[in-house]
Amino acid sequence: MRYGPWQTALLHKSPIPCLFPMSHPLCLCPRCLLTAVYWVSEAVPLGAAALVPAFLYPLFGVLKSSEVAAEYCKDTTLLLMGVICLAASIEKWNLHKRIALRMVMIAGAKPGMLVLGFMCCTVFLSMWLSNTSTTAMVMPIAEAVLQQLISTGVADTQEDSETEEPRANRTMYQILVLSTAHVFSSPTNSDSLYLLLSPFQTAISIPEPKKEKESKNSRYPTKRDHMICKCLSLSITYAATIGGLITITGTSTNLIFAEQFNNRYPDAKVINFGTWFIFSFPIAIIMLLLTWVWLHFLFLGCNFRETCSLSKKRKTRREMLSERKIHDEYIKLGPISYPEVVTGVFFILMTLLWFTREPGFVPGWTSLFEKKGYRTDATVSVLLGFLLFLIPARRPFSRAPRTTAGGGSTERDPDPLAPMITWKDFQNLMPWEIVILVGGGYALAAGCKVSGLSVWIGRQLEPMSGLPPWMVTLLACLLVSAVTEFASNPATLTVFLPILSALSETLKINPLHTLIPATMCVSFGVMLPVGNPPNAIVFSYGHVQISDMVKAGFGVNLIGVLVVMLAITTWGVPLFNLTEFPDWAIDRNVTGSL
Repeated sequence: MRYGPWQTALLHKSPIPCLFPMSHPLCLCPRCLLTAVYWVSEAVPLGAAALVPAFLYPLFGVLKSSEVAAEYCKDTTLLLMGVICLAASIEKWNLHKRIALRMVMIAGAKPGMLVLGFMCCTVFLSMWLSNTSTTAMVMPIAEAVLQQLISTGVADTQEDSETEEPRANRTMYQILVLSTAHVFSSPTNSDSLYLLLSPFQTAISIPEPKKEKESKNSRYPTKRDHMICKCLSLSITYAATIGGLITITGTSTNLIFAEQFNNRYPDAKVINFGTWFIFSFPIAIIMLLLTWVWLHFLFLGCNFRETCSLSKKRKTRREMLSERKIHDEYIKLGPISYPEVVTGVFFILMTLLWFTREPGFVPGWTSLFEKKGYRTDATVSVLLGFLLFLIPARRPFSRAPRTTAGGGSTERDPDPLAPMITWKDFQNLMPWEIVILVGGGYALAAGCKVSGLSVWIGRQLEPMSGLPPWMVTLLACLLVSAVTEFASNPATLTVFLPILSALSETLKINPLHTLIPATMCVSFGVMLPVGNPPNAIVFSYGHVQISDMVKAGFGVNLIGVLVVMLAITTWGVPLFNLTEFPDWAIDRNVTGSL
C-alpha cells in the first residue's frame, strides 16, 4: 500500500511520547493533538480517527477502557437514530419529492421565483433530514427542470434563426403599409412619399439585437441560461446549510454541541429543541432572504421585477414549458398514499412532542410524570421511530391487489403486514461514521476534563480578558468559519468547543455567548467543493466552477457571520440570559480549578 505524505508522517510519530508526568495537563496534549491532526488532515477516515482515544487513553492511564467506551453512545445517538427512522420513511414513500414539487409549483417558473421556491423546500427538508441527503434528493429534481430549460432554449434559438428573415420582411411590409396610408391620408405629393419612406428603409437595414449566446462548444443556449443553472445549483447547497441550522437534529454539528454542552454543564438545562428553534429560526429566515438576493444579484442581475413577476402575462414559452415539466413530475406521483399520510402524521407528532416537552413558559407534558429529568427529545424520537417498524404500510381493512387473469403478467401479492420501514431502509441512511465521530469528540472532551487540559488552555488565553464579549465571539466565528473551509465541520467543532468553553469560563463570559455562534458558523464552509458534502454534490453536476463557488460562498459566509452576530446580541440575550455569568458555569469553573 502506498502512503501519502500525511500517512507517512503520522505513522512514524504514533504513538507520541510525552515528556510530562501523567498528572500534568500537558501530558494529554500529544494524544489530543494526534486525534485533532487526523481529523483535520483526514489522513484516515473520520470515523477511524475518532477511535484513537479508545485505545490511547487506556494505554496511557488517562481513562479506563469502560469509561471511554461509555462516551461513544450518548443520548444524542439515540436521538439521531429516531430521526433517521423518520427520514427513511420519508424517502421510501417519496414524501420529500411531493413536498418539493408542490412548493416549486406554488413558486412558479420565473427564474427568481424558481430559485426561491427550491430554496424554501430545501430549507424545510434540511430541518429534519441531513444536509447531504436533502441535497441529494432535491438536486435531481432541479436538474430535470434545468434540462427542460436548456432544451427549450435550444429550440427557441433554432426557431429564432429560422424566422429571422420572415420577421424582417414582415416588419418592412407593415412599415410600408402604414407609411402609404399616412401619405394618402395627407395632402402631400409623390416626392414626399419617397422622403417619408427613406428613413424607415434605413432603419430596417440595421440588424435587430440578438441574444448573447455561449460558445459553440457550450451546452447552454445563452449565457443567461448558464447563469440560471449556476444560481439554482448553488442556491440548493446554501439552502441545505441554512435549513440544518434550524433544528438541533438538523446537522451533526448541532448534535455535537448539544451533547458536549450538556456533558460539560449538566446543571444548565437551557438547550433543548424549543429554545434552539426559537433562536435559530429567525436566523434562517433572514439568511434565506439575503442569500437569495445575493445570488440573484450575482447571477441574474438586479431586475427583480422581470425575474420574480407572478403575472401570467409576463411568462415566456420556456417558463410555461418548465412549469408543465414540474406539473408532469408531480402527476407521476399519483394521489397521496396511505404510507405518506402516516409519515406526515408522525412527522407532525414528533415536532409537537419536541416543542411541548419543556417549553419553558408553561409546564410541558413531562410534568405529568412523577419522576423528573428522565425523558428527553431522544425518548420521543426513538418511540416514534420504533413504531414505524410495527405499523403496516397497507391501509387497514383494504383488499390486497389480485393477480391479473388470462395469461397476462401476474403481480405478486404484497405482504399485508409489511411495516412502514425495514431495518435495511434504516441502515441505508444511518450515518454510523458520524455516530462514531461524535462519540470520539465526547471521549476527547472527557479526557480534557479529567486531565485539566481545558482549564490550562483557558488560563493561557487570559490576555484576551480586556476584549468585550461581542469581540471575543466575533473572533471565534471568523476563526471557525475560516478553518472549516479546509477541514470537516464536525472535526473542526469538536476541536474548538473545549477551547472556547475554557476561554469563556476564564473571561467570565456566558459560555453560550461563544459556543452557539461558533456552532452555527462552523456550517458556513461553503466556498469550496471540499467544504462539505452538499457542495461536492452540486459541483459534480458541472454547472458551476470553483471560482463561482468562491465568489458566491464568500458573500454567503459573510452574511451568515453577520446574521449570527446580530442574533446573539439581540434576541439571544433575553432567551439565554447572556448578560450574566450563570451559576452552572461558576460551579463547573470551580470544580475544574480544583
